[in-house]
Amino acid sequence: MAKYRMVRTNFWTNPIVEEEMIPEEKYFYLYLLTNPSTTQIGIYCITIKQIAFSLGFPIDSVKLLMDRFIYHYKLIRYNPETRELAIKNWGKENHMKGGKPVMDCITKELKDVKDISLIQYVAESIDKQEIRNLYDSYCKSVKSSCEEGNDQNEHHACLEPERHDYTKASLHHFTIRGQKQKEKQKENKKEKQQQQQKDFTPHGEEEPNRVDQSKIVNQVKLQKSKDVKDIVEFWDNNGFGVSNIHAKEQLLLWLDDQSFPQPKDVILKALEISCANNKRRLNYVVGILKNWKNSSLLTVEEIEAEEQNGWYERTRQLPEAIPAGRAVPSGFTLDITAGEEGD
Repeated sequence: MAKYRMVRTNFWTNPIVEEEMIPEEKYFYLYLLTNPSTTQIGIYCITIKQIAFSLGFPIDSVKLLMDRFIYHYKLIRYNPETRELAIKNWGKENHMKGGKPVMDCITKELKDVKDISLIQYVAESIDKQEIRNLYDSYCKSVKSSCEEGNDQNEHHACLEPERHDYTKASLHHFTIRGQKQKEKQKENKKEKQQQQQKDFTPHGEEEPNRVDQSKIVNQVKLQKSKDVKDIVEFWDNNGFGVSNIHAKEQLLLWLDDQSFPQPKDVILKALEISCANNKRRLNYVVGILKNWKNSSLLTVEEIEAEEQNGWYERTRQLPEAIPAGRAVPSGFTLDITAGEEGD
């Protein structure tokens, strides 16, 4: 028998989906509601790697999305030990009808849930009282058996869920900013080794110079790290795509372009223009930067001055059309009787 899941049209008019979620988050939410692992009860087993493979996202991006949906949107819960995921509003959208076949299916699937707290979590949003009572009765029966028994494993299943690995302290590890800083640390370490090899001399009197150079290098690296942070935050907060790590990496390469005295300010200016034109794509931003570089507009002041002088209008003008045929000299006079003998 075919297996399908229902997504109502009001999914797109939900204020959270419509106003707060970026496209990657909407795609992620639809996957959680319709993927092949979903069940009738809204609780199912799935791994981070499985989600990443199905969506084509990096694992770190999936972890970031999970954190957003657990702690910011509060739409799901996930137990990293049992690999069970629960969707908060599942019952509200899917348990509209009851009946014996539905109740039997729900009863069977409830028995397979390992983290009982997830059942109570989903039950809170079920409107149909008959189905909600089934969820509640199952939770009560399991809790009572835990109180009577002495088995520590069963007692552990009745405990309230903790936030496991998803503490506030660990969120920084999965954010794009944290990932960028980690990559920058590796680059900084490599640059430091190269600088040390370049500045190495056997003479002890040049040691103070190397110390001064090291301070300068560290200051430059610190400033570059701040530039990276500002650019990534602007990208993430203005709808360019939080999980599009590759595009951000390509854009950050422009910080190393020696043509611009202050590359961060120029990159942010290009991002602002892209937002104003509703062209939130890497290719569009890079195209703006290349045009400025080819036109020798290397500072924000020069760019803004050219904007006032209508630089963009001039660049959009088409070249003059070349007339077809052979050009006729301006002093030429046509004489149709030339070459004929007189009467």
